[in-house]
Amino acid sequence: MAANDGGAGEVAAATEAHRLDKKWTFWFDNQSKPKQGAAWGNNLRNVYTFDTVEEFWCLYDQVFKPSKLPGNADFHMFKAGIEPKWEDPECANGGKWTVTSSRKAGLETMWSETLMALIGEQFDDADEICGVVASVRQRQDKLSLWTKNAANEAAQMSIGRKWKEILDVTDKITYNFHDDSKTRLSKGRYSV
Repeated sequence: MAANDGGAGEVAAATEAHRLDKKWTFWFDNQSKPKQGAAWGNNLRNVYTFDTVEEFWCLYDQVFKPSKLPGNADFHMFKAGIEPKWEDPECANGGKWTVTSSRKAGLETMWSETLMALIGEQFDDADEICGVVASVRQRQDKLSLWTKNAANEAAQMSIGRKWKEILDVTDKITYNFHDDSKTRLSKGRYSV
């Protein structure tokens, strides 16, 4: 920086946005008052798509904390272009890793650690990941990491081990195929 630029170089550097490798979208779903006969997903709302670190922190700090959710509501953060639905072509052949928490503070910490790991590209098999869902429930909250190809056991195990490490979880976590969940035969296919 030149001595006579009045600090303009520092201001320009400070205002440059820090771009992420991928765009992400926050979604909200409130299932507390479903309409009679309404299909799942009718309350699902695309809230905001972002692609910078600054947008992420603004959104997270102001809005997207599980502690701000009413009961039976979900926050989702998925890669832009992927809807948090089993029917989305990117999710159709996938499944999810799930962890539970009986403490709101536990869910909040796991949620923030997962979001930072996703936008920070901390997973070796990041292309396999669709997104994450935080679900606030009366008895037990849960966090689910959705992936694209459930049959790719090596990728799923890599993702599961890394996620467990990121969350610092000691309990076993399991992976369920979306197809199994659709038929109510939900059984853990993989576990770490």
